[in-house]
Amino acid sequence: MQVSKLYVGNLNYSVTSDQLKELFGGYGEVKSVNIIEGKGFGFVEMGNPSQAEAARDALNGSDFNGRTMKVDEARPPKDRGDRGDRGGGDRRGGGGGFRRY
Repeated sequence: MQVSKLYVGNLNYSVTSDQLKELFGGYGEVKSVNIIEGKGFGFVEMGNPSQAEAARDALNGSDFNGRTMKVDEARPPKDRGDRGDRGGGDRRGGGGGFRRY
């Protein structure tokens, strides 16, 4: 493993950043924890790649607060391009929007 940031999925919605920090802290330095509220997943950044690998190997598939956690390397965010146009087509009426007749 060459990254130190982990994806942590299938979390119980009541899990807090402090709980994850304590859990992952058993495997090394926890630099940051970011839970995506209302989504059931988050990210934990460990001090170095070997600590991240140890945490992943130990915690992936383990039970935490009644849910089986999924722990894996975090992937870089996708390039979403120009997010200014959320239409789905051009603005001349052809495309994904509603059309008046």
